[in-house]
Amino acid sequence: MAQTTFPSPVRPAANDYVTVYESPDPQNVYAYSPAVIALPSGRLVLTMDIGGKGVADLPGPKGSRNGYIAQGKIYVSDDKGRTWTHTHDFPFLHARPFVAGGKLYVIGHCVQIMIIRSEDGGQTWSEPSRLTSEGDWHQAPCNVHYANGSVYLVMENIRENDLTVWPVSQMEPVLMRARVDSDMTDPVSWTFASRLSAIEAFPSERLDYFGVPFFTETPYYEKGQLHCALVGWLETNVVQFTDPDHYWHDPAGKTFHLWARAHTGGTGYAAIAKVVEHEDGSMTTKLETTPSGKKAVFVPCPGGQMKFHILYDEQTKLYWLLSSQSTDSMTRKERLPAERFDLPNNERHRLQLHFSKNCVDWCFAALVAAGASPRQSRHYASMAIDGDDLHVASRSGDVRARDAHNGNLITFHTVRNFRSLVY
Repeated sequence: MAQTTFPSPVRPAANDYVTVYESPDPQNVYAYSPAVIALPSGRLVLTMDIGGKGVADLPGPKGSRNGYIAQGKIYVSDDKGRTWTHTHDFPFLHARPFVAGGKLYVIGHCVQIMIIRSEDGGQTWSEPSRLTSEGDWHQAPCNVHYANGSVYLVMENIRENDLTVWPVSQMEPVLMRARVDSDMTDPVSWTFASRLSAIEAFPSERLDYFGVPFFTETPYYEKGQLHCALVGWLETNVVQFTDPDHYWHDPAGKTFHLWARAHTGGTGYAAIAKVVEHEDGSMTTKLETTPSGKKAVFVPCPGGQMKFHILYDEQTKLYWLLSSQSTDSMTRKERLPAERFDLPNNERHRLQLHFSKNCVDWCFAALVAAGASPRQSRHYASMAIDGDDLHVASRSGDVRARDAHNGNLITFHTVRNFRSLVY
């Protein structure tokens, strides 16, 4: 006798959470930029930062990014995230932890790129070191890649400009490389790829036929006007295609691809470029091409309109994507719920997980977590593989949050046996 099966509704895989940080003043101190790493010892390390006008009155070291005051924080857990201990504060933001040469590092920026080191698993830390002396650097806690005995990650320089709106068109994602056995706090250890800004790579006047930009661009702020900054890219991950069947595979292992948040006014795209290493060690940033010879900048990416995080899992040979789920980007701005933030594509309270064998064809794996309302964000998340589990650090909010962008919580979630989601 044939059995009838009925579909089950999608339920969040990790809606329960542990609060790692809670703002003492949700209207004036905001929780930002979570990143998490699982150390070989089993310890978890989480980094984040706080911003808002109330930060200046709080104790501890702080940095000023063109007048914006921020403070970074480090937490550790030795029980798989059930409890957390605050170990350190640092004067920069948008940081992420990584391990190289048996040491733990945290890299971020406060105008210049800054880094600190721990040799005891995150208990004590060095003084901050500057890795740059020029530029205006930016990023979010995106991924870190290891290949060829080196560590690779992306930071972004903002070109000088006269814009009075969000300068994502002026951002230059720059791949950085250092040998894993080098001193990461020494600027000499790092090699920087060439720079390529969005406005140079794909000026919006050359885009057509797929609705980008969705709204009329506004380079200068005007009160009462719907603002859509010039088309751009930001918050960049780095991936490498090791499958020899992939069209963009480099048999020499010298090509890396940049996968960035695409600011288009719409949803569902990432913006990409590639970086090629040369025999002398220098690196050149350029656009990728398809077999037809056409340039490839925009590729399908669920949640590519917001900050996302990509991890490659060696066990499944799959790329995992943690991103924001958009459900109503075609709703007119004036008809959105009052708690929604900014443009219609700027939905921030649903975290989703996908997997892919090639970073283009994405399979839905799970809804990770969802806030009860648009104000209660679950977004700008980072993830770390820990055995069979996937840990997620989320920039979150509850009913006390100032708004969907400026949340009051950093929350920790775990997707158990995440590889079982593959089909």
